Amino acid sequence: MRPIQATIHLDALRHNLAVAKHRAPNSKVMAVVKANAYGHGLLRAAEGLSQADGFAVLELNEAISLREAGYLQTILLLEGLFDRTELVDAAKYDISIVVHCEQQIEMLEQVNLSTSTHVFLKMNTGMNRLGFIPETYASALTRLEKIKSVADITMMTHFATADEDAGIVAPLARFKEVTKGFDYPTSLANSAALLRYPASHSDWVRPGILMYGASPVSGQSAHALGLQPAMTFTSELIAVQVLQDGESVGYGQKFTAHKTTRVGVVACGYADGYPRHTPSGTAIAVDGQLTRTLGRVSMDMLFADITDIPDAAIGSQVELWGAQVPVDVIAEASGTVGYELLCAVAPRVPFKVIG
Repeated sequence: MRPIQATIHLDALRHNLAVAKHRAPNSKVMAVVKANAYGHGLLRAAEGLSQADGFAVLELNEAISLREAGYLQTILLLEGLFDRTELVDAAKYDISIVVHCEQQIEMLEQVNLSTSTHVFLKMNTGMNRLGFIPETYASALTRLEKIKSVADITMMTHFATADEDAGIVAPLARFKEVTKGFDYPTSLANSAALLRYPASHSDWVRPGILMYGASPVSGQSAHALGLQPAMTFTSELIAVQVLQDGESVGYGQKFTAHKTTRVGVVACGYADGYPRHTPSGTAIAVDGQLTRTLGRVSMDMLFADITDIPDAAIGSQVELWGAQVPVDVIAEASGTVGYELLCAVAPRVPFKVIG
């Protein structure tokens, strides 16, 4: 069996949840576990986040899986429902739904439900993905108030620049102006807003990437924010090559040695979820020592410089990302974000749960 493995640390998930609760002590925490819990595994992550006040997912089958696993918390469908047949199942399993367009209100108006449902009404405050524009939000809220099957309403929005210099001042002001006078709970803060803007904490906060120990804020490391990585992606060296001055390694000969160089061949490649476009020189750890990658990432292998790690040999442990090599470091080198890398770990990689 190939030595590659992703380890999920339940204690890290618990720790990160505690950070969220500490930062927003007066809010309920809805842990975002969409996209198979950002690649960590829905039910694996839910175990570590079992003390969250709620879970947010994308698909109805994810929500039902959580219910059938025994989770009684609020479970929210972040994109709502896509057809009226789903509405019956959502009500049956007591799944809360985001309503972000007129068609979804029409579903609620037209379907005769035997049980009531919980609605999060979304306002578009500048993200321009989902939600009612401020000018139509009040009328949408009024329509929902008249629907007998709507048990309760939470007002929500999502910030486009909570992690950037632009911040949330303008969209938060817009949201507050439109909802002034409506006595409903609110849900505003994503991970970045939770950490940076206490004014956004309100009744519910919705941390996503924060839960998994990666940074939601550009320029600030997860460690500096007090977070712990919930995933460690590891493998081993499966071969060692010695390059002489002028020799190259890998496809395209993207690395050429200018001195005698020991190269460790790592059993991991882009088919495992390590990004192909990660440049030569990116951080990697071998036997607990930081070093660098060399050359181009292959489908099933990549290369590490072990020149200064004389004891490194076949079987030496390699950390691709985790506590020693933050996933955000790999993401930045690759021109992407940690979210993508965590979500992209391939199905062929075995997972282990500890803690």
